[in-house]
Amino acid sequence: MSGRRIVVIGSGAAGMSAASEAKRADPEAAVTVITEDSDIAYSPCAIPWVFEGRTTWDALVMHDAAFYGKERGIEVVTETSVSAVDGEKRSVTAGDREYAYDALVIATGSTVFVPPIEGKDLENVYTIKTVRDGKRLEQALKDARHVVIGGAGVIGLEAAVALRNAGKEVTVIEMMDQAIPRIADPDMAAMVQEHLESAGIRFVMKAPIQKVNGTGKAESVTAAGTDYPADVVIFATGVRADLRIPRMLELDIGQLNAVVTAPNMQVYRRGRLVPGVFAAGDVVQCQSSVVSGPTMSQLGSTAVKQGLVAGRCAAGKPASFGATASPWVCSLEGIEIGGTGMSAGLASWYGMTPVSGKTTGLTRARYYPGGTPMTVKLLADPASHRIVGAQIVAGEDVTGRINWLTSVINEGVTAEDFAVRAENAYCPPTNMVRDTVLAAADDLLKNIEG
Repeated sequence: MSGRRIVVIGSGAAGMSAASEAKRADPEAAVTVITEDSDIAYSPCAIPWVFEGRTTWDALVMHDAAFYGKERGIEVVTETSVSAVDGEKRSVTAGDREYAYDALVIATGSTVFVPPIEGKDLENVYTIKTVRDGKRLEQALKDARHVVIGGAGVIGLEAAVALRNAGKEVTVIEMMDQAIPRIADPDMAAMVQEHLESAGIRFVMKAPIQKVNGTGKAESVTAAGTDYPADVVIFATGVRADLRIPRMLELDIGQLNAVVTAPNMQVYRRGRLVPGVFAAGDVVQCQSSVVSGPTMSQLGSTAVKQGLVAGRCAAGKPASFGATASPWVCSLEGIEIGGTGMSAGLASWYGMTPVSGKTTGLTRARYYPGGTPMTVKLLADPASHRIVGAQIVAGEDVTGRINWLTSVINEGVTAEDFAVRAENAYCPPTNMVRDTVLAAADDLLKNIEG
């Protein structure tokens, strides 16, 4: 019996994956999860769908604390905040208990950024991150007609679609000049915005929310000097790594204001690895698979993968998390958008001005019913010709193609290599005989060659 004591702080995708993998790797270990949340092992991505009746709160939660205790031998302590972590003593204080550890996994995730504006603390002003947040918002929505969403990122747009489908008048206010900023190019994001505007969602761009107005509770918001009615205000203005626990341990924080880790998810203090302490999920920064530099990958898929590595290593087994292209997909009622690797904006941040290729085709053979337009955009490094990014907008089947292109990016394939080696399976109900991805690659190569 190893007697290894493993404590995990955080019960999101990274934390619960770490706990389960640690127990699987060392069945004799004592694994404890400590979380401030009341619900664990749930999918926050699905919260907007509850508002329009596509799913339920109960369906979002995979397992409760009792399940983990009975079926997996993992103690889960809910609704309890960590007040202290003693790295020398190797102990965590939470509530009125002290938990000794041989290995610690920090999976505290992120916090929603709310701009420091007047009225942000009024009643009926919300963020959407936890089931508890969602349930509170659900109650407020019952009597609401006008909803303002601050932020046109993926979370904001998903909420906008769900609430529009639920019969609300929805206005999305975004400080940038495009939807899905940073990870999508303006031309691709414009297709999505146009589609959502046709569904009755109003967009106000280049206008940060300056103030929430109301007496006691929200009544309107002011953006770029104009007031917009708002019975409910939802801030979806991005997230930041939750660094409260890492700062207690004086861990190294990187350029992107997140925890720096080694490939095994082990953390650093003053440039040296800290024995037995790991971190995973939204709280850490990653190595980009496209450039020699850090990136943020605050995605559920990344959190699970990192959590598995951290949990296995906490149990004393070898594992490693590689560089990431951070593939993402968003489904928005009749249209999907996905991306992987660099957008043009991200590439610019790293000092690169990529060459692009872009083509519009169909998701199915032209004669097969039900097909929708599909636009594929590929980006390449003008110096090496390596494919560094891809984005797709279509009515269906974006995920598989984004996964395909993620492998291309992670393998360092050039536009020339892709044009020669790439192949696609063909079936009229699923794609054109020559996939639109390949047609976009042809356009990319033409633009590279000038």
